[in-house]
Amino acid sequence: MRLDKFVSSMTNLSRADAKKIIKKGIIVNGSLIKSSDYKVDENVDEVVVDNKKLVYQKYIYIMMNKPQGVISATVDDKDETVIDLLEEKDKVLKLFPVGRLDKNTEGLMFLTNDGELAHKLISPKKDIIKKYYVEVEGLLKKEYIDDAFNGIILEDGYKCKSAILEILSSSNEKSTAYINITEGRFHQVKRMMKTFGTKVIYLKRLTIGSLILDENLRLGEYRYLSDEEIKKLKNKI
Repeated sequence: MRLDKFVSSMTNLSRADAKKIIKKGIIVNGSLIKSSDYKVDENVDEVVVDNKKLVYQKYIYIMMNKPQGVISATVDDKDETVIDLLEEKDKVLKLFPVGRLDKNTEGLMFLTNDGELAHKLISPKKDIIKKYYVEVEGLLKKEYIDDAFNGIILEDGYKCKSAILEILSSSNEKSTAYINITEGRFHQVKRMMKTFGTKVIYLKRLTIGSLILDENLRLGEYRYLSDEEIKKLKNKI
């Protein structure tokens, strides 16, 4: 990899700014290098910029507690995106959200630059389970549990895959539940609840496969996945 590309990838510097820094001289394996096209082995060579060793990471994995009002996109002209919530040092890593959460849905958002893993997680063939906590206006009846398991038919005639509905509380005014689905169709949980004659007033995603939302993350906060979390996530697909 070219030295300027490596420095740009591992910092918040543009490629042009990285070249300016290199022209003044940076340390590679103990030697002063001033050539931007100098070739480095990102997995072996030691590159030091401003007395800080740059550690190469090919893939980055992040969990975020997405707040309402933020969209699951990389860029948008009108709304704040999940990428906008990242620190500058993470924005340069070309991360993207895997799957989506509706604008007004909170909870677990997974971001990465690992395209292969992302493709597997959103592939309909993999049946990756996503767990949600939902609050609705109206009554959730026990018979809806079987309806969800057998596959709810949406208003457009589409039959959803089997889902697991766990009713936590139920009354004519408000009900709460967990629901596990393996799909990610547009507004799917809201549309499923609509077939029951109820209206979603709060929705939060709690899990994606083996990945569980960290309860210590406040809305808008994020952290890197641990090695164990990455391993489990990959092994389950």
